[in-house]
Amino acid sequence: MAKTLVIVESPAKAKTLGKYLGSQFKVKASVGHLKDLPKSKMGITIKGNKFTPEYTVIKGKQKVLSDLLKAGETADKIFLASDPDREGEAIAWHIAEELKAVIDKIFRVLFNEITKRGVMEAIEKPTTIDK
Repeated sequence: MAKTLVIVESPAKAKTLGKYLGSQFKVKASVGHLKDLPKSKMGITIKGNKFTPEYTVIKGKQKVLSDLLKAGETADKIFLASDPDREGEAIAWHIAEELKAVIDKIFRVLFNEITKRGVMEAIEKPTTIDK
């Protein structure tokens, strides 16, 4: 049976959501940011008025990213459910950029409360992520 992969930031939140969502969903945690600008150089290319950042996988996060990619390969859909703040949006964007290689059905889900009702309502209203 195909599953929907739900990616959150926190392992504790992943455990709670797993209980609410049931066996049709696989819930994994990114454990925060997976990518950042490189520490060893500027990390931004400037051409005229265009600034292009160069993000790299954070040291120690390659295994987490590999696990998410592997889970994404067997999923029929991926719901990115990082926190609904600026940092959470950056985390979701970086994960989406990496997972687009394995699946094109990636959605953003915003949980405004971690209650069974709040989670189920959010799961029913995912938004698409542009490619």
